[in-house]
Amino acid sequence: MNSNLTMQLMGEFFGTIILVLLGDGVCAGVNLKKSKAEGSGWVAISFGWGFAVTFGVFCVSWLCPGHFNPAVSLGMAIANKLPWSSVLPYIVAQIAGGFIGGILVWLTYYPHWAKTTDKGGILGSFATEPAIRSYGWNFFTEMIATFVLVYGLLGLTNIKLAPGLNPLLAGFLITAICLSLGGPTGIAINPARDLGPRLAHQFMPIANKGDSDWSYSWVPVFGPFLGGTLAALLFNLLS
Repeated sequence: MNSNLTMQLMGEFFGTIILVLLGDGVCAGVNLKKSKAEGSGWVAISFGWGFAVTFGVFCVSWLCPGHFNPAVSLGMAIANKLPWSSVLPYIVAQIAGGFIGGILVWLTYYPHWAKTTDKGGILGSFATEPAIRSYGWNFFTEMIATFVLVYGLLGLTNIKLAPGLNPLLAGFLITAICLSLGGPTGIAINPARDLGPRLAHQFMPIANKGDSDWSYSWVPVFGPFLGGTLAALLFNLLS
C-alpha cells in the first residue's frame, strides 16, 4: 500500500469517527433520559448531522477527500473522481471508523443508557430504524435520498468554490436531506454510518439495549449503494 493511500485511509477512518461521534451523539442526546438535549427532536438531529459532516471534513481535509461514506466513494469512482483500487480500502476504513465512533458515543453517554428503558431509542442512538416498516418503501427512501446526496456532491466538484466552502455546502446538503427526506427512515444515506455503529450496538455491553435489528440492516446499506450508483451514472451522462 503506497503512503499516499495510507494517509487517505487514516483520514477516512478518523473523519468517520468524528462524523459518527457528533452525528450519533446528537441522536443520543435527543433520545436518552436525563440528557440536557432530551426531546429536542428531528430539527436538532438534522442540524447536528449537517455540522458533523462539515467539521468531520475540516478535521481531515489535508489527508483525504472526506467521503466518510461507502456510497459516496463508489459514486466518485463511477464518476472517475476516485481510483477504483481505492474503493474497497475506503469502505473498510469508513466502516471501522463508524464502529469506533459508535463506541465513543456509548462511552460519552455511559450513565444515560441505564436510565433509558426505550430500546428503540437506544438503538436509534447508533443506527437507523424506519418510522413505518415497509422494506420496499424504506429501501426507496434511502435510495432516492442518497441519489440526491451523491449527485449534489458531484455537482459541487464541477463548481469553482472558495477554499473551505465545499465542506460547509456538503453539511447544508446533509441537513436539507435530513429535514426533507429523513422522516420515513431516520435517513442513513451512508452504509458506514449505519453498519459501523450497529455493530457497536451489537457487541458493546450497553445497558437496557434490545436487539440490533439485523433484519432491517440491509436497507441502509444497499439502498444508499444503489442511489449513489444511479446518481453517478446520471452525472456521467449529463457531463
